[in-house]
Amino acid sequence: MALALRRRVYEELEPGARGEFGLSLVNKTLVLFIIVASALAILETEETIAGGYPEFFRGAELLFGFIFSIEYLLRLWVAPENPQWAKHRYSRLRYAFSAPAIIDFLAIVPTLASLGPGGGSLLLRFFRILRILRLAKLGRMSHALHDLGRAVHERRHELILTVGIAGFVLLVASTLMYWAEADAQPEKFGSIPRSMWWCIITLTTVGYGDAYPVTVLGKMLSGLVAIAGIGLIAMPTGILAAAFSDVVQRRREAAAKLAAEQAAAQTGRDRLPGA
Repeated sequence: MALALRRRVYEELEPGARGEFGLSLVNKTLVLFIIVASALAILETEETIAGGYPEFFRGAELLFGFIFSIEYLLRLWVAPENPQWAKHRYSRLRYAFSAPAIIDFLAIVPTLASLGPGGGSLLLRFFRILRILRLAKLGRMSHALHDLGRAVHERRHELILTVGIAGFVLLVASTLMYWAEADAQPEKFGSIPRSMWWCIITLTTVGYGDAYPVTVLGKMLSGLVAIAGIGLIAMPTGILAAAFSDVVQRRREAAAKLAAEQAAAQTGRDRLPGA
């Protein structure tokens, strides 16, 4: 009886455990709670709004903290049902130190802290940030985020290569700008680390304008760096776009295959005598 109940709770809490695409009613409700709790945490930072309703915001925080605490405990309880953790002897302990479980625990820390003595303004802002980070709990509910994570993992070697290329270009460009501009602007380009600031904002096409070359050679190098920045931004973008498209296509094919198998199984049951 207890095992059947635990399995049922697991299927309601874990997206995809039911063998169907889409979220269960429980998870849809949790998504709503997460969004509302995060929105209230954002509004609470505005004193003109929160100052007039302190009891409301405190009560809402306690309510959502209680709900997320129950969710966290239930997920610990059903951890042995998850094939990822069931193979371990201490499945619940293993799950407790996984990234999703840590995020769930951090989501209830602000509520636990609110029950204790008040801290300084810096500590208060920290706990407000944790409340907003409850949005990270939506990660397990979203197929798109799962697909993006899988795309990054599958193309991790190519992405690491692009990071290496970007670092090399940054170092070379900073060295050249130091060579070209150090005498004219020692306060901005007087060393390679100082030049790196300009190169970073130029390669990322942000261009704050607080540092810029004034010599002819520096301006010529600046144009080359700006053009290189476009290529550096395009490389990982193209890699991720292609990988994400492949992952989404495979998920759609898996969904279509599952739907076809379920339809075939239902057709077989309908043809049985006495059905």
